[in-house]
Amino acid sequence: MISNLLYTAIEATVKAGVEILTVYDTDFQVEVKSDESPLTQADKKANTIINSYLLPTQIPVISEENDMISFETRKTWDTCWIVDPLDGTKEFVKRNGEFTVNIALVKDGKPLLGVIYVPVSQTLYFSNNEDAKAYKLELTDHAISKEVANQATELSAKLQNSVTRVVGSRSHMNEETSSFIESLKKEGKETDIVAAGSSLKFCLVAEGKADVYPRFAPTMEWDTAAGQSICEAAGFNVNIKNTNEPLRYNKENLLNPHFIVS
Repeated sequence: MISNLLYTAIEATVKAGVEILTVYDTDFQVEVKSDESPLTQADKKANTIINSYLLPTQIPVISEENDMISFETRKTWDTCWIVDPLDGTKEFVKRNGEFTVNIALVKDGKPLLGVIYVPVSQTLYFSNNEDAKAYKLELTDHAISKEVANQATELSAKLQNSVTRVVGSRSHMNEETSSFIESLKKEGKETDIVAAGSSLKFCLVAEGKADVYPRFAPTMEWDTAAGQSICEAAGFNVNIKNTNEPLRYNKENLLNPHFIVS
């Protein structure tokens, strides 16, 4: 049996995913936000759905699509939800299916649980960090029940293959990432690139389809909190590149430093 908070987050991600697909199948319009990132009606609708599930928990919510709350207020929170209602809007616009819904619960800056839903494939990833367990489940018709943990496959860190599979962004591969891959080759490691969009990159590592995910480009806390929760529960590290310390959440600046999942 899973906790009520985890099940609430699972319900919210799946219902938001269903709402996203109602827009995905239409000739939707794309707005451009002040940071030049795309925004669609799907982002907004998914955010409304998620808020309807999370706000009744009386735990504050940090969402990419909510009004930003000042750090003066946020620093008084020991626990909060961190939400990306549609992670990978660029992939959504390209209609390649590689977009997700991300919800995490963090306490004192550390993930307690995480949920990632992939609407197009109806694939659900979730974790409970207190039990150090992460799961994957293929849904049918976006249907879930409280028995979700009994139906899911547990994920765990696997031994590396002879080839080091490096997961890279579908939209953000840069020179620093290329240099990281070259450094692996200089260590005598054979490498293979696994391309993916959105928080699917975390999921590929957690389920053993990739070995390392270097992220040397800007991300926000809502891009990573759920993925970090799932990877850590599966036995992986999500550490800051320069300090080797885990990513932290509800910081004054919600921008993440560069990090490596391994």
